[in-house]
Amino acid sequence: MDEFSDSNRLGGETSPYLLQHARNPVAWQPWDEQALASARAEDKPILLSIGYSACHWCHVMAHESFEDAATAAVMNARFVNIKVDREERPDLDKVYQTAHQLLNRRGGGWPLTVFLAPDDLAPFFAGTYFPREPRHGLADFKTVLNQIADYYHAHRDEIRAHAAALTDTFARLKERHPAAGVEPDREIIDAALSALAQSHDARHGGFGPAPKFPRPSAIELLLGAGDVAMRDKALHTLAHMADGGLFDQVGGGFCRYSVDAAWTIPHFEKMLYDNGALLRLYALAAQQTGSARFREVAARTADWAIDVMQSEAGGYYSSLDADSEGHEGKYYVWDDDELRDLLDDDEYALAAARFGLDGAPKFEGHWHLNVAADTAMLAEQRQMSEEAIATQLETIRGKLLHTRAARTPPARDDKILTAWNGLMIRGLAAAGHLLDEPRWLDSAARALDFIRAELWRDGRLFATYQGGRGRFDGYLDDYAFVAAACLEMLQARWRNADLEFARALCEAMLAHFEDRDGGGFFFTADTHETPLDRPKSFVDESMAAGNGVAAQVLVRLGHLLGEVRYLDAAARALRTGAAALADYPDAMCSLLIALRDELDLPAQIILRGEPAVLAQWRRRIESTFDLHRRVYAIPHDAGELPGLLGACEPLADGVAYFCKGTECSPPLTSVEAVLERLEQ
Repeated sequence: MDEFSDSNRLGGETSPYLLQHARNPVAWQPWDEQALASARAEDKPILLSIGYSACHWCHVMAHESFEDAATAAVMNARFVNIKVDREERPDLDKVYQTAHQLLNRRGGGWPLTVFLAPDDLAPFFAGTYFPREPRHGLADFKTVLNQIADYYHAHRDEIRAHAAALTDTFARLKERHPAAGVEPDREIIDAALSALAQSHDARHGGFGPAPKFPRPSAIELLLGAGDVAMRDKALHTLAHMADGGLFDQVGGGFCRYSVDAAWTIPHFEKMLYDNGALLRLYALAAQQTGSARFREVAARTADWAIDVMQSEAGGYYSSLDADSEGHEGKYYVWDDDELRDLLDDDEYALAAARFGLDGAPKFEGHWHLNVAADTAMLAEQRQMSEEAIATQLETIRGKLLHTRAARTPPARDDKILTAWNGLMIRGLAAAGHLLDEPRWLDSAARALDFIRAELWRDGRLFATYQGGRGRFDGYLDDYAFVAAACLEMLQARWRNADLEFARALCEAMLAHFEDRDGGGFFFTADTHETPLDRPKSFVDESMAAGNGVAAQVLVRLGHLLGEVRYLDAAARALRTGAAALADYPDAMCSLLIALRDELDLPAQIILRGEPAVLAQWRRRIESTFDLHRRVYAIPHDAGELPGLLGACEPLADGVAYFCKGTECSPPLTSVEAVLERLEQ
């Protein structure tokens, strides 16, 4: 269709994913009261299709079925068709993914295809991708559509009974929290570390079989375990992800996951949230180990985020598609002839050794670049210095990047998601601070200022920004992830406004998201209506669980300010998650990171004085790395500070306060005194 259809209502939406479907012959509607009322009035079941713009199989189903006039005719005649962007409405996605799992006894995915009764929005059938023609044991989509519509009209009583049973199941799922007498302790952390050690792939890194996902919270838990063997599993995983095809060896940034155990071939979409979390980890690992490779990966990821993903307004875009020109990965892969034409003989020989081009291509007859030899190995083979090898590799990379830039790039989803921005701001703040790169800090500060200016209204966050306006009430992840970003920024570059923003976000979480009876935090605010269920989860999925990050923030800010209310709320969340932690400890690593902070009381060093003096003191203190130590350099002219910080008064020659929990030492007037205290 060349123009928007009168019956397709997606043309007025802001989501790039919904706009991709605005010219379908399907009479799509957004999730709103008009669509729901239409289903009730016409007594038609709802066909709910949930996906996102970078989703490969979403595109496949769209091309096969939603652009097909015959399929659209069945959909339009027998259903009210609603299209949802999971990135705008993660609340709906969480509810109906859970429903899919309950209905089918297996996990779902995207595209998610769910059929709902119009009166109570309860699902009675769910699947994911359906082909246009029968294959791989799946019926064709038109047959499925007609069978489901017939079933809906012939079995109304069964559907109502099933809906009641499903609602009861949702209620029972929530009832397991909290468990009386279960207290989170160090044994739960040890159990999680043991489970991660057992699932760790000793050859390729990562956890479990293919497909392999990065699991940033698990890696962070291992990095901070205080055990060399556990730390090495994290570093081993980071090294293999960096050298594999998961990392874009030419342009920087990480793809979503690897389809194989060796990280060789990824699913090529690039998501902002993966890259924000991984950027922080590689910066931490670079600082912890001194590894030039980890620093390089962090730098390439940071530069990709700023150069490709940051908008002129300051916020970061959401994702890059897996496909370009109708083929997955086409933008990223190479032909051998192309590489030989592009590089001279010496360069090609070095590239072949670096990327293992002496075997068979590993992606549909093409090369997707993986690192086969590190710079030390190449230097030894060629009797050259590592610096000279690194220079030549950078020249090769520049040529590849220039050539690739002339290709048709993957589509970019240019909506700005608050939670995902929080993750990237946190990543850039950590990298800019730990690796001493002001450009990255400047980028993070711009993005945080954008969120505060454009997505924060009357004490509440919007979840998404597109077309010059914020939309949708914020979810728990929005508040928790942005608050975590504020705390990371405060360690990197003190600004009073960031402290006040973090406090305001925490107050909003306590007021609108906390389950005061059951402990922990709901995913949606108390003013938000979600069908069937108000989700509350502690499990890390593609991102860290909002409950885990909320607990981390409340513990850290509670200690920084001496705010007991925050510490109590974090303790309630930890107790609520304790029963599930006992069963699945390595599935809730973000919550365990908060528990470790509560049990071990990390050292906090508050520096006050002239900026030049603070910089000198800070360099001395941070010359020895400690993942758990937090240093806040607060200028003498910061003005009145809240809570515990108010007692940390500045001195012109510099002063430090050594704090643990909610107690601080008397003033330490020399950096040597601070270093001596750290050794105790």
